[in-house]
Amino acid sequence: MRIIKIISLISLVVFLSACRTESIQPSFKSENTFENGVMQSTPNFAQFREIPIPENATMDLERTLMFGNDPLVGRLAFKVPYNQANMFDFYMQEMPKFGWNELTSIRATNSYLTYQKDTRMATIQLRSTSLNGTEVLFDVSLTKNPMSASSGKSYY
Repeated sequence: MRIIKIISLISLVVFLSACRTESIQPSFKSENTFENGVMQSTPNFAQFREIPIPENATMDLERTLMFGNDPLVGRLAFKVPYNQANMFDFYMQEMPKFGWNELTSIRATNSYLTYQKDTRMATIQLRSTSLNGTEVLFDVSLTKNPMSASSGKSYY
């Protein structure tokens, strides 16, 4: 009987932690270190000023491949300690603040959000990981059909 109570208590704690609503803020931490008197730049999110990155994100260097600065294109892969629902809401709220216009969004087991900014398209894929975390794949590519930021209509 005592084991059942312990299991019930653990289940309740896990359930309640999955239901909490978190306020996630974009992060622009830059991590530079000095080695032998020379500044060494650690891969970080500070260089991605046009993309909202949540606090406590960990970059997946094996799956990240970004090019250029103007315009920035490629794939940024990272993991966050927030559940997928919170990350979906984070991007719905933050992307317009960074000048991106929403085109489509699908909230599901694997969620997808698509945005456009000038001549670029951004696709965000969110997949749940174990222990209430989320894997984020953020792809940015050039498009042949730029849209007006104010009207959502094509220039062509």
